Amino acid sequence: MSIIYVLIPIAMIFVMIAVAVFFWAVKSEQFDDLDRQSVSILFDEEPKKPTSSDHPSASSTAQDKGLPL
Repeated sequence: MSIIYVLIPIAMIFVMIAVAVFFWAVKSEQFDDLDRQSVSILFDEEPKKPTSSDHPSASSTAQDKGLPL
């Protein structure tokens, strides 16, 4: 029966930690937009615009043909 004097404070500490984590999650806007995160994995990233430095072979072929870069 004396174990209950130990378990009740431990349970109260766990409840206080759970409540603190819940309020932290609400304050940090974890629950504001529940739909966006679930579908964001379905969309591709925006395509990267190619630059002349990305394709060194293209610039060399343009120089070989006498075209301006």
